[in-house]
Amino acid sequence: MASVSCKTLGIGLAGFGTVGSGVWNILARNGELITDRTHGSVNLEIRKVIVRDLNKFREADAPDEIFDTDLALLIEDPSIDIVVELIGGTQAAFHLVAAALKAGKPVVTGNKALLAERGKELFALSAEHKTPIHFEAAVAGAIPVIKAVQESFIGNRIESLTGIINGTSNYILQRMTEAGLGYPEALGEAKELGYAEADETLDVNGWDAAHKAILLASLSYGTLINYEDVYVRGIEMVTPLDIRFAKELGYVVKLLSLVRQHEDGSIEIRTQPSFISAKHILASVNGVFNAIAVKGDAAGESLFYGRGAGQEPTGSSVVADLVEAARLMEHGGTHRGFLPAEESPKLMPIEDTATPYYVRFKVTDRPGVIAEIATVLAEAGVGISGTHSPSNPEDPDADFVDMVFLLHKTPFGHLKETLAQVEALDSVTERPVVFRIEKL
Repeated sequence: MASVSCKTLGIGLAGFGTVGSGVWNILARNGELITDRTHGSVNLEIRKVIVRDLNKFREADAPDEIFDTDLALLIEDPSIDIVVELIGGTQAAFHLVAAALKAGKPVVTGNKALLAERGKELFALSAEHKTPIHFEAAVAGAIPVIKAVQESFIGNRIESLTGIINGTSNYILQRMTEAGLGYPEALGEAKELGYAEADETLDVNGWDAAHKAILLASLSYGTLINYEDVYVRGIEMVTPLDIRFAKELGYVVKLLSLVRQHEDGSIEIRTQPSFISAKHILASVNGVFNAIAVKGDAAGESLFYGRGAGQEPTGSSVVADLVEAARLMEHGGTHRGFLPAEESPKLMPIEDTATPYYVRFKVTDRPGVIAEIATVLAEAGVGISGTHSPSNPEDPDADFVDMVFLLHKTPFGHLKETLAQVEALDSVTERPVVFRIEKL
């Protein structure tokens, strides 16, 4: 049984939405279990919760007297030992976290945007005041991938991280694939089921996943990456037509985040809808689940799979960080945090990144069109691995048809220059649609 003499640490919780409610429920249900498992060294109590609206409906049964609306109370109240930031955004959250660090109060956060965009300032404050920031919940919900990168792979050079790390986009693409829904219909369904927020922007435009990828890359290579330099594309323009063509060619479309270190030491990092082989294990990651493949030079490739969001999955990671913060406060030691490398690798320009490609052209239905496009590609030194001209069952007699070219590995910048020449042809009626084909 747990020791009754262990010190109780006070938790100040900023935000009591989905994740905050999950943290409360987990501690209410499993608090004694945590104390037992830590041999009486960790006893956690949420003593104050800060919210915007005191009258809003709560998903957890917490007493009214611990709620307030003033974030400053979490810093000023001496009974608060650890601050948990779950309010999101990058303005108020930054000021709260910075104030907590300066006050010597450890911080637990699930705010990937905050760390991706303002991590340089916060990690510097953390080091200056010798106060840790814990952030397992910032990436992939319940999946302990940050802990794995920082601890389990400490003896490895990380060669790559490849993942599906936004459940909303993954669900939408799955429904477009399986049910033939258009993007608006699939998004509407995701909202009805609670898989998409009222404002879905960061989920579908790729930035939620990109923030997570930036954080993982920063931890893996010891360099704080400027989010403004990272290439990000979302799923808003993905059509059922391209999804159908992908299936005919043996691929599926996934919003893929990729981090890779090249032989010259440079880092490639990008998030975008991509074609991956239907036989690859990531192709079977469906619904709101996440999966991240981490490849180390010693360990090889390991796959981390689980629920990437949700009340208790993400709350589980927050609670794990709270336990670690409590252990460090009681027993001392150094938190992993962000550890800068002696030599920070450079970010590879997106124009230099190279993959094979799927390119769909809308062309006039007349003889010689394929030859015209092929000539431009050949003169530019872009190799063709195949062509595909599937019929459109909805309009088999159309004057304009879709022509798909599968292209060999080419630097992205060179591809853009070449496609601009193709687009200028009289036979090409619309801007080409481009997807990378990822060889995972």
